Amino acid sequence: MEGLIPLVNRLQDAFAALGQSCLLDLPQIAVVGGQSAGKSSVLENCVSRDFLPRGSGIVTRRPLVLQLITAKTEYAEFLHCKGKKFTDFDEVRQEIEVETDRITGMNKGISSIPINLRIYSPHVLSLTLIDLPGITKVPVGDQPPDIEQQIRDMIMQFISRENCLILAVTPANTDLANSDALKLAKEVDPQGLRTIGVITKLDLMDEGTDAREILENKLLPLRRGYIGVVNRSQKDIDGKKDIKAALLAERKFFLSHSAYRHMADRMGTPYLQKVLNQQLTNHIRDTLPAFRSKLQGQLLSIEHEVEVYKNFRPEDPTRKTKALLQMVQQFSVDFEKRIEGSGDQVDTLELSGGAKINRIFHERFPFELVKMEFNEKELRREISYAIKNIHGIRQVLSCLFTPDMAFEAIVKKQIVKLKGPCLKSVDLVMQELINTVKKCTKKLATYPRLCEETERIVAGYIREREEKTKDQVLLLIDIQVSYINTNHEDFIGFATAQQRSSQVNKSAVGNQVIRKGWLTINNIGIMKGGSKEYWFVLTAESLSWYKDDE
Repeated sequence: MEGLIPLVNRLQDAFAALGQSCLLDLPQIAVVGGQSAGKSSVLENCVSRDFLPRGSGIVTRRPLVLQLITAKTEYAEFLHCKGKKFTDFDEVRQEIEVETDRITGMNKGISSIPINLRIYSPHVLSLTLIDLPGITKVPVGDQPPDIEQQIRDMIMQFISRENCLILAVTPANTDLANSDALKLAKEVDPQGLRTIGVITKLDLMDEGTDAREILENKLLPLRRGYIGVVNRSQKDIDGKKDIKAALLAERKFFLSHSAYRHMADRMGTPYLQKVLNQQLTNHIRDTLPAFRSKLQGQLLSIEHEVEVYKNFRPEDPTRKTKALLQMVQQFSVDFEKRIEGSGDQVDTLELSGGAKINRIFHERFPFELVKMEFNEKELRREISYAIKNIHGIRQVLSCLFTPDMAFEAIVKKQIVKLKGPCLKSVDLVMQELINTVKKCTKKLATYPRLCEETERIVAGYIREREEKTKDQVLLLIDIQVSYINTNHEDFIGFATAQQRSSQVNKSAVGNQVIRKGWLTINNIGIMKGGSKEYWFVLTAESLSWYKDDE
């Protein structure tokens, strides 16, 4: 169990050195809090040394991966300064400031690239913490106006991982409901399963008030509870008050305060160190099986990738040609699969490729047709003007039938309106094809020039086809405009309409039953004077009779 934290530390160093820290979700503790919440003091109390930069505004501008290791001697090491041991902790502070400015510059900007610091000391328990920038509201100096969102995004990048415990630092002299740290923690951990609360500045609360309900986990309950600490005041820091003396004063405060006396053994920085060590160790143990499985899966994937290049000889031109042809062929296969709908990677977030093109044809195009503006009043006026203009001076004498020329003029004008929706559908299909090309070229990202040229050539060819497609669509519409076939079976002219109307009326009357019942017929056949009853049905066209009503 004791070797779990050092094991994760070695993994963190390995991934940081490779620049691949986000490949695996390592078990860790992230320290979150607003500016002046006391995060730095909590960390320094855990180390029993002053080693963090201090000042106004944002001081922590890069994540600090702080690895505490129990040892007989006391010194510090940076991952970016291999082999150099720092025994003076003022130099540690200066190195953090220099390394921060090297990446972020002097304008108080921030960066998500971490600084890895390892501290060996007999006064610490093995523990790994990630100190994140304090949550701020207002940009200072040359900071970008969206500095609050940048810091929030960086914090969320760490605490949204399931394997990350959240150390939410909140000052006791502010309303707990407005705690920035607890708000962020609740977004990613609504049940409070991964969050550990730390309440600072208990000695600065107004007289007559205390944080007893909070520390007893009654006000805003967390699964892992709250721990109260008392840090050095700014006056103590400026006066170089020894941290060991501050820890004794902290112990005295909890033992002497009536609200905290009964829980003094569960408060203070030493207890916080012990709890964090236990929580992190247990957390690593709980997540180890899934972590091992994920690591093995990535190892197999990398070994398979290495196997492909095992016999690769960069100087062999045939290998390059073959590799190029394989990549181009793979691009072609991927493009075809995305259009045909049998790709190996199915998009579950939105329609794309062939499915989206199908939707354009069957949903968007009909919608565009229905959306076309149609003013019946205006159309009637156009028809009236067309008829009158066709007749000219003879319009008073000849007004019984609609002239063919007037009819064709109106119909052609309506057919021409189809050009807009048709061309828009072509544009939408073309855009989707271009997007599909871009998605398929992502696999060629390792070779930027090949990726760029492939996208340019294929997109250029699609745009050439676009112009020809539009010409063909316009030609089809022009063909329809050039000749109106009134002899087509779907065309309903005056004669056809009259014929259909009569057929419908006749069919409706013919099927109508006027009366039915029993009918007595006299003098049937040889039975003179005889009679017999029959069931009759009288319709509009006939009279039928039967033996009985069945």
